[in-house]
Amino acid sequence: MRIKVLGCSGGVGPGLRTTSLLVDDEFLIDAGTGVGDLTLAQQRRIRGVFLTHAHLDHVCGLAFMADNLFDLIDRPIAVYATAQTLAALREHIFNWTIWPDFSTLPNVDQPLLRWCDIGVGDTLALDDSRELTVFPVLHTVPAVGCAIAGRRGTFAFTGDTYADDRLWTALNALPRLDKLMIEIAFADEQAALGHASKHFTPSLLGSELHKLRHHPKLYLTHHKPGCEGSIERQCRSALRGWDYVHVKRGDVIAFD
Repeated sequence: MRIKVLGCSGGVGPGLRTTSLLVDDEFLIDAGTGVGDLTLAQQRRIRGVFLTHAHLDHVCGLAFMADNLFDLIDRPIAVYATAQTLAALREHIFNWTIWPDFSTLPNVDQPLLRWCDIGVGDTLALDDSRELTVFPVLHTVPAVGCAIAGRRGTFAFTGDTYADDRLWTALNALPRLDKLMIEIAFADEQAALGHASKHFTPSLLGSELHKLRHHPKLYLTHHKPGCEGSIERQCRSALRGWDYVHVKRGDVIAFD
């Protein structure tokens, strides 16, 4: 299993792309602005997309990718998300006002996008050796994370999340957890903003991690532009004893 980080920033700017992960060149986890770094040929290889929630920084790339691929592929791209997230996409984006409804184009029998309702606890076979399982997280809108189990290990991605025991219960229930990609959006001095927007700070994540029975390598993501330096300094103390990296665009997380 090979996961390429197309985008991992909590905002945009020079060299910054928002959340999107490419799994083995054919499946996307979230579809933020990072999708824009894929060539048209790479986009044509995408067969499925899993969306953690409906916020624009996680879904806007789906709209542009659908537009790019119109008339270029002869099978639908399956879009997996919760019923609440799919409803938000249909009502607020693919509604013929903000963007065309590619779930009915070129026609309802052969759409470019196929909405697939998936909920907490559900599993999705990516192929005969990898399985994606959905788990709950706490955010300002309905949101979920996912774990992908393969022959060589298990990778979990929380998406946008906050302190919530359901997260740790779900992760603890996994037979193994080798790599965990989890967000820290704000520095400690912005804890009130983190609480209001339901994003982690270094100290809050550090205080919550004792609830995790596994000891995976941590991949820290979603730092807001301008907060990166403070977050990195504070993590040295807050995450002492943990093996972690601050994810950068273009990084590859591999199971060799």
